[in-house]
Amino acid sequence: MFIAKLIINGRQTEAAGGATFERRDLLTGAVVTRASACGVAGALVAADAAAAAFPMWSSAAPKMRAEILKNSAAVLHSRADDIVAIACREVGATEEWIRFNISVAQTMLREAAKLCAYLGEEAIENPNGPATDLNYRLLRKPAGVILGIAPWNAPVALAVRAVASPLALGNTVVLKASELCPKTHETVAEVFSEAGLPDGVLNFITNAPVDAHDVVDALIAHPAVRRINFTGSSRVGREIALSAAQHFKRCVLELSGKGTIIVLDDADIEGTAEAVAHATFFNQGQICMSADRIIVDDAIADTFIAAFREKAEQLRSSQMETERSPLGDIISSDAVLRIKGLIDDATRKGAVLVTGGEMFNTALQPTILDRVSFGMRIYEEEVFGPVAGVIRVADAEEALTIANDTEFGLVASVFGADTARAGAIARQIETGIVHVNGSTVYDDPAMPFGGVKASGYGRFGGKAAVHEFTETQWITERAKPVDVLVGQHEGVRAGSRNQGRKTI
Repeated sequence: MFIAKLIINGRQTEAAGGATFERRDLLTGAVVTRASACGVAGALVAADAAAAAFPMWSSAAPKMRAEILKNSAAVLHSRADDIVAIACREVGATEEWIRFNISVAQTMLREAAKLCAYLGEEAIENPNGPATDLNYRLLRKPAGVILGIAPWNAPVALAVRAVASPLALGNTVVLKASELCPKTHETVAEVFSEAGLPDGVLNFITNAPVDAHDVVDALIAHPAVRRINFTGSSRVGREIALSAAQHFKRCVLELSGKGTIIVLDDADIEGTAEAVAHATFFNQGQICMSADRIIVDDAIADTFIAAFREKAEQLRSSQMETERSPLGDIISSDAVLRIKGLIDDATRKGAVLVTGGEMFNTALQPTILDRVSFGMRIYEEEVFGPVAGVIRVADAEEALTIANDTEFGLVASVFGADTARAGAIARQIETGIVHVNGSTVYDDPAMPFGGVKASGYGRFGGKAAVHEFTETQWITERAKPVDVLVGQHEGVRAGSRNQGRKTI
């Protein structure tokens, strides 16, 4: 059994009164992790510690911050075996998925280190012309304390993403763990300490599920907290956005998705089927980028579905009752029942079960449904499981219409041999990310990542993070004070009707 504690001001500590909660094994029910259950008071202590560390960290040399982030990537690599052992048990994922997470997180840290140079001042040209003695400068500076809320499904990569760019840009952080993987997220926080991050710069808390709402609300309300970044469901993201709005605080929200793939009539069938299987079934489809709507031109639908079925059946579990699925576990038996409900609803309304659908405990065989249509729950709802709904269309125009017929807008892909045609369609899809001839499950930490519509707003990754986690201050400088005409810009001739009226 693992023990997860809070990390506040650089020290591991227990919650008040020794309060704890348990994370249990998905299959056996045995306790995997006993974690400290921080309440509102403890969360505020963590925010206070981050606020106290902010003056030191925000003024630290960019080179120092960059070196710590690079060191964190190295420490993460050295702790990989420990992290795999913990995360696989807490969330039921495969070793392949966790090691992939670690690799992505290392890249995130190295990319974040490059952002350290973006703080500071720059002189800009005064638009009123060179005759004036009024100089303009722009100062880019850290925002303050950042609240990062990480999910369970990509437990390493998304915990690192919640803190790496904010730290690079001189902010201090409170990282709130997922209740489903508290030890995994604690280990991520430890990595930064081992890499040399000063005490108080990153504070880590865990809370019992019943206390999550109160803890998050209290942290959002804390006066030192200036940004909130959250990755999770649209339902919870909406609550966070409403709470943050009451305090005039900005959010970066990466929320639910309904990954959409368009397969055009000239697509390479074999290659597309391989990519769609990856997009749909990797990590049991429990990725925000996972595809669950496959929109296929009817001219090639039968051929494509046959190839897709073959790929799906290669991923089946041969002994569901005795062996873990090669795709890993679904996060809970309740989640399996919800997904099975989507399948049953679709088949009752006319969808055709091509393969899969069998369930046992926290496993569900890779599933393909053909002839999905409007009116079925799976047409509208995020699946977050290993189920692909195939929607047949008459042509590319209808495919585009259906692709945009969703409240979500995170990621989409278009497959076709004519890349100019596929690219033209891709540019009309209402998503934050779109790929041509590639899986929806793809991220480059150097690029802006995020969605539109109910998939959230704001962007993680690359230079976009500079905008999200810093403030810009406009500074004017004069050699000496002068009188300024009210309503007049520098360089405007005297003699207007406002002459003689002065500002301070």
